[in-house]
Amino acid sequence: MTRPVAVVGLGRMGGGIARRLVAVGQPVTVWNRSADRAAELASHGATAAETPGAATAAAETVLLAVADAVALQNVLSGPDGVLSALRPGATVILLSTVSPETVRALEPRVTAAGGRLLEAAMLGNGSHAEQGELRLYLGGDPRVIHQETDVLGAFAKEVTPVGPLGSGMSYKLVLNLLMGLEMQALAEITALGEGLGLDRQQLLSVVAGSGFSAPVMRFKAQRMIRRAYADPDFRLELMAKDLRLATEEATRHDVTIPMTRAATAAHREAVEAGLGGLDCAAIADARQGVPA
Repeated sequence: MTRPVAVVGLGRMGGGIARRLVAVGQPVTVWNRSADRAAELASHGATAAETPGAATAAAETVLLAVADAVALQNVLSGPDGVLSALRPGATVILLSTVSPETVRALEPRVTAAGGRLLEAAMLGNGSHAEQGELRLYLGGDPRVIHQETDVLGAFAKEVTPVGPLGSGMSYKLVLNLLMGLEMQALAEITALGEGLGLDRQQLLSVVAGSGFSAPVMRFKAQRMIRRAYADPDFRLELMAKDLRLATEEATRHDVTIPMTRAATAAHREAVEAGLGGLDCAAIADARQGVPA
């Protein structure tokens, strides 16, 4: 596999993916809003570009891993944007979590620029990306997905087509909804338990070791025990964004999701309190005013 790849956005996930691609010998050009992250990748063998368009000009596969729909619009548009320099026939793979409607609206823009669009719901964290252990659920043309399997397989152990464009983001929203509810449940368990006089460490250890717990709950419970919310695996502000997207989709499709609406409000309040940059497990201490 020697096709040129561009990675636009070098946060925890994009950075992990880029490092993995470099490690397996893939030619990679990278761009990030904060140039120091691109420079760090360049020191390990990637090529750093000054603009999103410069990063993608020679790429056959373009991986977009920015935070939200606003950031996505910013890197796509303008004279230095991805779409201004897209190579004819290149595949753009959207890794960011946005609404399904945003994905579908993006397709004609990518097609008009001469490219093809796929979307991937990613399960895992930055460490999983760097180790090639992500799970990907792809929306888009199955033929294009098949053609991109070698690139995707470099950083994912599972690549699963799930339907037309919009399907991948739908999977991502329902799965992140579940994670958000699990974090909210752990937060409320902790609040009630401590209110009853229980020791936080013992309580969360019991919960994590019980049959009621899920793997992500066991993992995040350790952060909650230590109140270790810096150096986040997944920022609370991103969880708040994904819960908001889920509630908007529920409204659009006339679906009632009261627990999700309550969790969305709690996460929004935590972001407004200045906790958005911390790990999403910080929701357990949002009421106590965790230092941001």
